[in-house]
Formats: sequence, structure tokens, C-alpha cells
Amino acid sequence: MKRRDLLKNMSAIPVFGAFAGSAKLLPIMDGSAEAEAAAGKDYFKELGIRTFINAAGTYTFMTGSLMRDEVMSAINYASKEYVLLDELQDKVGARIAKLLRCEYATVTSGAAAAMTLGAAGVLTGMDEKKVAQLPFLEGTDMKREVIIQKAHDIAYAHALKNVGLQIVYVESREELEKAITDKTGLMYFLNANNFEGKVQVEEFLKIAQAHNIPTMIDCAADVPPVENLFKYTEMGYDLVCFSGGKGIRGPQSAGLLLGRKKYIEAGRLSAPPRGNTIGRGLKVNKEEILGMLVALETYLATDHAKEWKMWEAQIKLISDAVKTVSGVETKVVVPPVANHIPTLHISWDPKKIPATAAEIREKLRSGNPSIEVADGANQHTFNVTTWMLVPGQEKIVATQLKKVLTEKALSENHG
Repeated sequence: MKRRDLLKNMSAIPVFGAFAGSAKLLPIMDGSAEAEAAAGKDYFKELGIRTFINAAGTYTFMTGSLMRDEVMSAINYASKEYVLLDELQDKVGARIAKLLRCEYATVTSGAAAAMTLGAAGVLTGMDEKKVAQLPFLEGTDMKREVIIQKAHDIAYAHALKNVGLQIVYVESREELEKAITDKTGLMYFLNANNFEGKVQVEEFLKIAQAHNIPTMIDCAADVPPVENLFKYTEMGYDLVCFSGGKGIRGPQSAGLLLGRKKYIEAGRLSAPPRGNTIGRGLKVNKEEILGMLVALETYLATDHAKEWKMWEAQIKLISDAVKTVSGVETKVVVPPVANHIPTLHISWDPKKIPATAAEIREKLRSGNPSIEVADGANQHTFNVTTWMLVPGQEKIVATQLKKVLTEKALSENHG
């Protein structure tokens, strides 16, 4: 129905109970024949979209993680009621701050949005005129530079450029201290690259605090371990950014901004529902906000030690299977910070299995079921993780990996 036709016919709709939420303009799907039919539909198949087993990890281009049942229940619940967006953010933010023992919190549309809004809050404070001026900093008294170590320069730092900040790159402690001027608005630290920079996480914070410069730490993919959700706010970082749709398994388009109340409150002035702001497009809906809270509560209640043992057992199962193929070697690695989970590096002797990683990945991708694995260090290796698998899928992955590696070896040896 077109919008004008809907408005014209509104007068024919009974008004009793409309404002109590009991009157419905559309058919109720719950429990109906229509609902049962919809529940059985394979929407992706109808669209011609391939689904796959995710043995790679929480990559955005692979749509992150699968939300837990508790999260979907919260999302479905929220979809049936109206609330005021700011009130929901206030109450959910207060609950999250209590859960994570930090001063303040808000749900954002991903970690990059948390970076943009956090930086905006630092620059504008509670001045709504400044909020409307972003990202145009020239001719204002707002700071205009953010300091980043060269080893921490990633594409996602563009989220800071969105507010108008210019990036000043440094390498050593001496360069860092020299770069701090009256134009410095923020110092940004990429936690995943902590050990790659010359100034590491605690020293970076101390330098910033000594010069009274606000700090932001990007921890997008740094859960697990669960302790990271508390660690950096307690350390003293002013703003801490997390993805919601990775290890926490909340909505893929949600994230968390944790830290100082004065900066996050100010950052929310640049966020929806307000319109004349740089953050108007960073909308996070009521379903995602509530879903993020429930995802976090569920994650905090998880037996993480038990989960870790399950991942190790799954990795061993896959490793044992592929090592039966002549020429294949495996190694289990746990990255020190980001994606801190057991990761299986699978490599092979190209003389025994003369196939590239790209060829093997394509074979896995085109199989039934389709399987995705992650890039490795070179053309004769790829990586496997199990933390995004549905329990039981590790057996399928093990069987398919062994089959494909064996076929590639045999096809060359007998070709």
C-alpha cells in the first residue's frame, strides 16, 4: 500500500486500544499459519545466496558471529513495542556501566561508530553549536589533531577523520611527547598492535595523563578474554571501544563505548535521534540496543574456561584429521591480543600437495556444505578457528579439510 493510501484509509481503522499497543495495523504473524510458513522459508536460498560453515572467525565481510538465542529473544521482544530512544540508551547504558564497572557506557552502531562518537564528545563537550559544526574545525576553538603511533595506523582510523581530526603519526616516546601541542585533542591506541608499537599500552596512557590529553583505546576484536571488558577503563583510558558482533555475539551492527561520562554524554549529542550531526547515520535501533545488553549479560555469565577447553578439543580434532594427509603440518597459535582464541595454522609441502591456499579455499567454498577458512601467512597455508562453529560442525570441517587436501594430493600424483 502506498503511503498516501494508508493515510487516507486511517479513518476506517478502529481507534480503541491503539495507543495501548493492542490494535494492530498488520496481520499478527505469531502462531498463525502465515508464521509457520514464514518460519520454514529458506530466504537466502530463494535469493540465491550461499550460506557456509564459518571456520574463519568474526570477519565483518563474513557477517561476524551468530547471535545467541537469548539475544534473538530480546530482539523479537523489542520489535513489538515502542520506547523513547534516549531513555532506552540511558537505562541500558547505566546497566552496562554497572556490569562492566565503568563510569558510563552507550551502545553504538559498531566499534568504528564508538570511535567517531567518542572523538566527537572530546571535541565538542556539551556545546550543541560545536556539535553542529563538526567536522569543520577551522575557525573554531576545538582541538584538531589526534596522535597515533605509525604501527597503529589502520584503515579504521578513518573513523577519527570523520570528526575532522588530522592524524599526527609518531614512532618513539620522544616523538610522541614532542607531538603534543595545544592542537592535540586526543591520543588513540590500537590495542591489537600493542606489541608492535614502541610505546605500549600503559606507558602511552601515562604520557597522555601527564599532559592532560584524553585517551581512546580501540579494542574492537579483543574479547575474549572477558577481562578486557574491565581492564582498560580500570587502567584509566577515557574511552574504550568494542565491537558487539564478534566475541560477545551481539548484533553485528552494534558496539560498545565505555569510559568517562563527560565524554560519552557529549558524544551522544552527535548520535541519533538528533539530526544536524555527523553521527545521524550511525543509528542503532531499539532491537540492537536491547540485544547488545542481553548479549553482554549472557557473555558475562558464560563458563569461559569450559568454552576454551571445547575450542581446544575442536581444534585438536581438525588437526589430527588433516595431519593424516602426507605433507601436511599443523600448529596451534593463540594471538596475544586481538582474536585471542586457539587458531590452527595448516600448512603443506607443495611438492606433495602442489596446490595454493587460494585453490584449496575455493574448493572448500564450492563444496557441500560450503566452508570458509582464513588467510594464512603465505600461499601454502591457511588458518582455522572453531569459536564461530555450531557445536558438531567441527566434525564436518575436519572431514572436508582432509578430503580436499587428499584430493589435491592425489589429483597431482595421478594426473
